[in-house]
Amino acid sequence: MVSGHMLVAFTFLALASFVLASDPSSLQDFCVAIDEPKDAVFVNGKFCKNPKLVTAEDFLLKGLNMPGNTSNPLGSFVTPANVAQLPGLNTLGISLVRIDYAPYGLNPPHTHPRATEALVVLEGTLYVGFVTSNPDNRLFTKVLYEGDAFVFPEGLIHFQFNIGKTKAVAFAGLSSQNPGVITIANAVFGSKLPISDDVLAKAFQVDKKVVDWLQAQFWMDIN
Repeated sequence: MVSGHMLVAFTFLALASFVLASDPSSLQDFCVAIDEPKDAVFVNGKFCKNPKLVTAEDFLLKGLNMPGNTSNPLGSFVTPANVAQLPGLNTLGISLVRIDYAPYGLNPPHTHPRATEALVVLEGTLYVGFVTSNPDNRLFTKVLYEGDAFVFPEGLIHFQFNIGKTKAVAFAGLSSQNPGVITIANAVFGSKLPISDDVLAKAFQVDKKVVDWLQAQFWMDIN
């Protein structure tokens, strides 16, 4: 079912790229990322590959038709396609992800510090939402069905939850070649080194034993 809707998803993402791109504009046709700085120029956080050595392979990423492994405590898996996987994205101000959800799987509350996200559902039913900044902290939510799209503004905490009894699949375009991810629970309770339990107990208005228990849990990273 997913393969039959791939064209719709990528058409949506292509259109979204014109609206969402926010990284600094490129000053050349392209700047393929390269880890080896020899004979390279430092631009936008990644070295540029010598244009004479660039090939079509630098702009190609295969495998986004393959489902991710959702056999984990969250029941979700994010497959990224950012500059780390697709070097031709360097300086272009856009990336994408595939997100797979098991039944009742969750992409937990998180933020992208450098990107707005436009998500489209290819399969299944998702309950999604985001929370605005202080002081209002308004929650905006919707139930999305196949073919529906939803936008999460840059930097705001957001989530997706599969409320269906079957798997779900979504693709999302992000307005940065490297949007970054901060998973709220991981950052607060799973930081290295740990945040003082005195700080967290006062912030959350709970007993320190509750904080200690939360910090002792395994906090799974998402991409």
